[in-house]
Amino acid sequence: MTSPFTIKKQITVIGRKLADRGLIAGTDGNISIRLDDDRILITPAGLAKGELSTEDIVTVDINGKKLQGSREPSSEMLMHLFVYKNRPEIKACVHAHPPQATAFAVAGVDLADDILPEVVLFVGKIPLTDYAPPGTDELPKSLEPYIENSNAFLLRNHGLLTIGRSPEEAYNRHETVEHYAKIVHLARGLGSLNRIPAEDFERLERIRCNLDKTWNNRD
Repeated sequence: MTSPFTIKKQITVIGRKLADRGLIAGTDGNISIRLDDDRILITPAGLAKGELSTEDIVTVDINGKKLQGSREPSSEMLMHLFVYKNRPEIKACVHAHPPQATAFAVAGVDLADDILPEVVLFVGKIPLTDYAPPGTDELPKSLEPYIENSNAFLLRNHGLLTIGRSPEEAYNRHETVEHYAKIVHLARGLGSLNRIPAEDFERLERIRCNLDKTWNNRD
């Protein structure tokens, strides 16, 4: 079993990556990793995620009660807990404000899910949620229509949330969605978007679903 210290270190590494790649600014964003069925490690409120130490990370239970840490957990903790309660296979959540993806969320423009094969295979549908005030219980409610079948969420007028069965997967999906948003924006400037043919889109979706089943049925 991975030690809590190692998992805290993973969170600090993800925070530095988000900052280094310009996906957050100031004290933006929050990151969490599931430690076990009842404990979550999450970033603290009010600190720059690119400058965190392992001592800054807070431990909470699945209902949000603080178990360990000198700081307070992220104000958007309820969003993370909602994911873990509804998707038992998910081990990590990454929320940030990457400029390209957030621009789509602010403009209220969907990111189509049938443009790039890599996005179909490794991310899937990227729904645009209803607006919800950050830090309130309205935020997890905005995920409710999509939580069962999505791994990335454009939070309207807010940012991007990606989730994964490992910290690496959650973070990589974040980078992938931001890169995808940039490509879609550039392609629109050149003309109309060419869609993946329906037959191949369905094939790619089946592959992703089969990969998910394999993961979920593993020992």
